[in-house]
Amino acid sequence: MDVTPMAYLRRVRLDAAHRDLLAADPGSTTVTRVAMQWGFAHPGHFAARYRDAYRIPPSATLVRSP
Repeated sequence: MDVTPMAYLRRVRLDAAHRDLLAADPGSTTVTRVAMQWGFAHPGHFAARYRDAYRIPPSATLVRSP
């Protein structure tokens, strides 16, 4: 897979958080809650990694959710 085990695990958790943000209700869910649920203890670090991966801030994904 050409990545370290920790980088792979981080990507799996990031993908899960992304799916949760897409499915979430912005009125009752926060980016911080989703990040914490998937083991990202620092919201700023989560947001930076999310932007690097998806080229959009996590808050924009939550707002765009159906």
